[in-house]
Amino acid sequence: MITEVGVAASLSVESRRRQQRGWYFYDWANSVFPTTVLTVFLGPYLTTVTEAAGRGGLVHPLGIPVATGSFFPYVVSLGTIVQVLVLPVTGSIADRSPHKRELLAAFAYAGALATAAMFFLAGDRYLLGGVLFLVANTALGMSVVVYNSFLNDIATPDERDRVSARGWAIGYLGGGLLLALNLGLFLGHGALGLSTSSAVRICLLSAGIWWAGFTLIPLRALRNRPPVGVERGNALTAGFVQLGHTIASLRHRPRTLLFLAAFLLYNDGIQTVIALASVYGAKELKLGQTVLISTILIVQFMAFVGALLLGRLARVFGTKNVVLASLVLWTLVVVVAYFLQAGAAVQFYLLGVVIAIVLGGSQALSRSLFSQLIPKGREAEYFGFYEISDKGTSWIGPLVFGLALQVTGSYRSAIVSLVAFFVAGFVLLLLTDVRRAIVEAGNPVPDRI
Repeated sequence: MITEVGVAASLSVESRRRQQRGWYFYDWANSVFPTTVLTVFLGPYLTTVTEAAGRGGLVHPLGIPVATGSFFPYVVSLGTIVQVLVLPVTGSIADRSPHKRELLAAFAYAGALATAAMFFLAGDRYLLGGVLFLVANTALGMSVVVYNSFLNDIATPDERDRVSARGWAIGYLGGGLLLALNLGLFLGHGALGLSTSSAVRICLLSAGIWWAGFTLIPLRALRNRPPVGVERGNALTAGFVQLGHTIASLRHRPRTLLFLAAFLLYNDGIQTVIALASVYGAKELKLGQTVLISTILIVQFMAFVGALLLGRLARVFGTKNVVLASLVLWTLVVVVAYFLQAGAAVQFYLLGVVIAIVLGGSQALSRSLFSQLIPKGREAEYFGFYEISDKGTSWIGPLVFGLALQVTGSYRSAIVSLVAFFVAGFVLLLLTDVRRAIVEAGNPVPDRI
C-alpha cells in the first residue's frame, strides 16, 4: 500500500502534522550554522586570523601560496568538492537504511561538535579553522540530505510547498534569535571583560550547542520506516552500487537533470552571496561588525515573512513562476551591490531587506519543487545531489569570487561576477518542463505547480 500511494498519504492527518511540526525544528536547529557561523562571524574572523598568520599578504597551506583574503572563499569551495564526493553516496545509503533517524542524529552531532570546537580558533590557527569548517559543513550537508528526504514521508504532494516554506521560515527565526543573542554579547563584550576574539569564539561555541540541543526535537518526532522501492541488503555496499546506477539512469530523466543543473547554478550564487556578504561589507564597504551583524539579523527575521509570502504566492502563480521571479530579484541584488557606496550603512540595510524577501522563499520552493521530481524510495539519494549546493554549501561561486579577487584585487569585481549564476540558472529553469518531469518520476501532479 505504501509503495502505491506514498508513505505520507498512508499516514493519518494527525500523524503527518505531528511529524511535520517536529521536522520544522531541524531547520530551527541547524540554521545557526549558515547564519551565526558562516554568514556573520567565521568569514571575517577567519580572514583576520589568516592575515595574522600571513607574510606579505600570503599564507602557504600545504605549501600553496594563497592570498589571505582568498583563503576563506577557497575553503568554502573546497568544502563543496568534498560534498560532491560524499553527499550523493550518503543519500543512497540513507534510502536503504531502516535507521534514517539515527543517521540524522549522527551527522547532526558530528557537525555540532565541530562547530563548538571553533571556540579554540585563536591566534594564527587559520588551518584549524579551515579543518573545523570542512568537518562541520560536510556533516551539515549529510544531515540535511537525510532531513530533506523525510519531506516526502511526512507531506503529500499538495502539502509540500507549505511544509517546506514553514520549515525554512522557522529556520530563519531560530537562526535570527541566536544571532540576536550573539549580537548582544558582541556589542557588550567590553563591559563583560571579553576581548573581541573571545566574544566571537563564544558566539561560535553557542551555535554548536544550539544545533545539538534543538536537534533532539525532530529526533523525538520523526519515525523510521522500512525502505521503499529499493533492493534489500547491506546499506553501505548497496548504496555505492545504486549510486552508479542512478548516475547512469539520469539520462532517462532529462527534465529532472535540467532542473537540478538550474538549481545548482542559481543556488550556488545564493549561497556565495550569503557566505561572503559580510566579508564584502567589511573589506570593500568598510562597514563595522555591528552594521554587518544587525543587517544579517534584519535579513533573518524578514526572511521568515518572505518565505511564508512566497509560499502563498506559489499557490496562486505556481511554484516555478515564483522561483523564476525571485531569480530576477537576485540578479538585481548583485548588480546593486556593486554600486553601493563605502560606509553607506543605510544602503546596505535596504539591500538586506530585498534579499530577505526572496531568500527563504526561493530556497523553500526549490526544495518542495525538487521533491516532486524524485522517484519513490530514492528521496535521500536525489537530495544528495541537490544538497551539493544548499544550506551554506556552494560549488563554483566562492572559487570564482576568490579568483576574481586575487586577479583584480577588487571585491566589487568579485561580487558582480556572481550575476552569471543567476542568469544561467534562470534560463535553465525556464527551459525545464516541470509537469512532464513529475510524470516521468511516476508521481501525481499537484494542483498548482
